[in-house]
Amino acid sequence: MIVKLTQKLERGFGPWKKMFFENEHILNKMGGTLIFAGSEKDDDNTMHVIMDFSSPDALKAFAGNEELKAKRAAAGAILESTVVTILSSESFTTTS
Repeated sequence: MIVKLTQKLERGFGPWKKMFFENEHILNKMGGTLIFAGSEKDDDNTMHVIMDFSSPDALKAFAGNEELKAKRAAAGAILESTVVTILSSESFTTTS
């Protein structure tokens, strides 16, 4: 299942990006994979992320992981600003 996440950042995209690379293995173990992450060209404090989760339970495990929440917040993510949109089952990531 593909999920779009939009979130505000306190210190720009750089600290969040560093935190992600240090913790990507945890997301992967939970059944999640990053497809895209980036900030807006004119607003480094607004981030968009696209992730693919193996199941609704994998998304719940990620969303409820207190250790990762703390790490994201320490990297400047404003957790209460997060908007999560579950995309349709017709979504795709490759053309072949």
